[in-house]
Amino acid sequence: MKHLVATIVILLSMHAPAWGQSAKPSGAADLAAYTGNDRERILFDGAKREGKLVWYTTLAADQNKTIAAAFEKKYPGVSIETFRTGSSALAQRLLTEAKARRHIADAIETTPPGLITFRDNQLLLPYTSPHLAAFPEDAKERASKNLVYWTTARESYVGFSYNTRYLKAADVPKNFDGLLRPALKDNMGIAGEDTGARIIGAMIKAKGDGFVRKLREQNLRIHMMAGSALTQLVAAGEIYASPSQFYSATHVAAKRGAPVAWVPMDLVVTSAGGVALYQNAPRPHAALLFADFLLSPEGQKLYEDLFFGSAQKDYGWKRWYPEKGGTLAQYEEALDDWHKLMKEITRRGPA
Repeated sequence: MKHLVATIVILLSMHAPAWGQSAKPSGAADLAAYTGNDRERILFDGAKREGKLVWYTTLAADQNKTIAAAFEKKYPGVSIETFRTGSSALAQRLLTEAKARRHIADAIETTPPGLITFRDNQLLLPYTSPHLAAFPEDAKERASKNLVYWTTARESYVGFSYNTRYLKAADVPKNFDGLLRPALKDNMGIAGEDTGARIIGAMIKAKGDGFVRKLREQNLRIHMMAGSALTQLVAAGEIYASPSQFYSATHVAAKRGAPVAWVPMDLVVTSAGGVALYQNAPRPHAALLFADFLLSPEGQKLYEDLFFGSAQKDYGWKRWYPEKGGTLAQYEEALDDWHKLMKEITRRGPA
């Protein structure tokens, strides 16, 4: 009898993992943590019943349309409604809706300050994905039970962009020290928005604020516009160069024939866009299916086709994530200090 009981126990223990794995998820939390081989089928079937998903994103309109079209083609019967705005406005909208218990959003794609705010307000649904293993730990904001609050799906890199007609190859800086070269005096601009302030932060981290103050001698002009808009001034030759330029914007301009090129500095400010799920998503199947799609090799290629970088790849430069290493309040305080120092060392250029 004892041998019979022992045999039954062994058999039960052998089959328990298979039974547990085949248990179908019930509820959004179970669905988000489900790792069965039939995950995609379960999510797609549920998404078709839900019919659509609502995606809150900070991507530009043409970029999110490209991604939405690819998803809808792969998963017919599931449409995407997109709400697109800036990161601050997106964060405020979701917070306001959550407070009013108006649950509209399903999937979220935005930058770390907004994601941190949502996490701290318990508005994110921790999830897993079959594609997480391909991402480095720095790209994953860990939650409990081996789940994540978000995963970095795309990156933008800030470095030195210059007009190839006006700046000789010998005068192109290879690091922050090179910004002090005589050929760049009176000929550089910097974005007056957060992009410019964050590159000031990178200079401080790499060289100290004493180095940044030396840039005053270069007669650096501050332009109250986003870094991507400043690319047009570089392309037109109104300024020869800028240390606050996005790799993506520069390469798009170069592809269209503009005489511009981009090089990394000691630290490359990295703006990350993370994929997250709203805690009270009305359509959790569609939200999870979409998150898996963005993190899949197909989704990552879409981002790269739009000139974004992938956290999965080593491009040969040292990334720096300004928001990492402290609280959101500490980052915002540092950002304010970087803005102040930037204004101290620059003169006002055309808006």
